[in-house]
Amino acid sequence: MSMAGGLASPAHTQEDNDASSGPLRGLQKRTVSPSETLINPFTPWLPSETKREDGDGRQKRLLYKEDPETRCPVPLAMNSRSWAACLLSSAALSLLLIATYSAFIAPPEDERQLHRLPQDAICPESASNRTRTPAGSARGGGIFFVETSEKTKPSFQVMCAVESVSRAHPGTKVTVLMKGLSSRNLTLPRNLGFSFLGCFPDVEFRPLNPEELFEETPLSAWYEASARGGRFSDYPMFSDACRLAILWKYGGIYLDMDFIILKNLEGLTNAIGTQSPYLLNGAFLAFGRRHRFMELCMEDFVRDYNAWLYGHQGPQLLTRVFKRWCAVRRLRDSKGCRGVHVLPKGAFYPVDWQDWRRYFEAIDPSEMKRLLRNTYGVHLWNKKSQGVRLEGGSFLDQLQSLYCPETNKLMKMYQ
Repeated sequence: MSMAGGLASPAHTQEDNDASSGPLRGLQKRTVSPSETLINPFTPWLPSETKREDGDGRQKRLLYKEDPETRCPVPLAMNSRSWAACLLSSAALSLLLIATYSAFIAPPEDERQLHRLPQDAICPESASNRTRTPAGSARGGGIFFVETSEKTKPSFQVMCAVESVSRAHPGTKVTVLMKGLSSRNLTLPRNLGFSFLGCFPDVEFRPLNPEELFEETPLSAWYEASARGGRFSDYPMFSDACRLAILWKYGGIYLDMDFIILKNLEGLTNAIGTQSPYLLNGAFLAFGRRHRFMELCMEDFVRDYNAWLYGHQGPQLLTRVFKRWCAVRRLRDSKGCRGVHVLPKGAFYPVDWQDWRRYFEAIDPSEMKRLLRNTYGVHLWNKKSQGVRLEGGSFLDQLQSLYCPETNKLMKMYQ
């Protein structure tokens, strides 16, 4: 039998003779127009007739064939509009199921790996020989990291970020605020991350208490309303708010947990990094306590709050507040004014987020040195790169070997 448009041609065959008897008796054989396509196999059974009106009075033409095993009539075709709707519905359902599984059922590969790690670490000699910083001797509020999810098992990336900061800032307090820690129980959970980072005398872990953090800040009313409405599923937006409040209340340096720090940052004050010619980024921020710029950022956070636009409360907020601060229309028209400094892109974002895979590719050490000659810290765009397996000799492997070597050893030991 020949085929036309993917369906049977009307040529007379033995099947046509058989249609007068058996399960197909009474069904009309006809030519299928090119606008008709194969039907979704999950389409419900329809009456054994070739024409049927849909909701708007138009007639929908159907075609049947005989199932070779059951010898029952099976619908084969429907119009292209119905098929498109069916296909879109199936695709949407599939995406929803995949997203649900990824978000609520299947933990990321690096998170699954944490459950297989030992609970205790042997402190490296380089960390145990350092003396703990006396209380109050750190510059300003020191250096802050924030974990806004409920996680209480520091990943290898977190371990690397904290180790690299501690190595570059001997004598400076490094505080890791974690929402998952309880303020009623000061004992840290027992796991490899806490055990390892506890070897560094200037590193401390503290509970992140949002009510206390946002109290007496321009973000207080926003947080109370959001908490009542249960709108804290967006961790990046919550993190955007936390970093502004931390620096305004305590002063110091804020860093995202997907950084590797190469140089001491304490010479940077009231500074923001440039992500692109059009955008600032708050993955690194350094501001003095109660700085007016941070206050304006919090006021803008509340006044122009928009949960639907990605980055609106983060990089875009910092960019629009800076433009007003310096009275410029374009970011490139000012490198800083009125005591606020904008650092060049290479200072913290030497690799664009679109090129994050470059960190997992091989690079010549001399080329890496050239690329990072004016870099304080390397942002790894972990939202894109998390879960990617690290290969020896890659850009990221070389960075870790140089700036968080003890974490790198642990990674290679337990991968």
